[in-house]
Amino acid sequence: MAEETTALVFVTQGPDAPQRCATPFYMASITAAMDGEARIVFQIDGVLLMKKGVAENLRALEGGKLIIDFIREAKEAGVEFYCCSAALQLHQMAEADLIEECDGVVGAAWMIDQAAEADVVLTY
Repeated sequence: MAEETTALVFVTQGPDAPQRCATPFYMASITAAMDGEARIVFQIDGVLLMKKGVAENLRALEGGKLIIDFIREAKEAGVEFYCCSAALQLHQMAEADLIEECDGVVGAAWMIDQAAEADVVLTY
């Protein structure tokens, strides 16, 4: 990339749509590998991918790689992960329920600020 690109990826799909769960991590990892900054925000059912025990048992494709492996590869590449506070409430989850790869819990104002500053916003 000529300039550092910032990508913000919103993930609203969860374990009920496993075929949609790998691509957001892949796209964010590619951004990071191209010396860009990538952040993934988990909203609605997406927060379930950050819940302990879920991604460790989920595959996008039967016989394929576990979603936790996509998460860990993205984390190693420098991708940051955030969960929407309202979505945690929706699923009666707390910060203690989240996997260690999650960087924190954020609110609507933070998400809007990040989206306004990002070069690319992707939604899954």
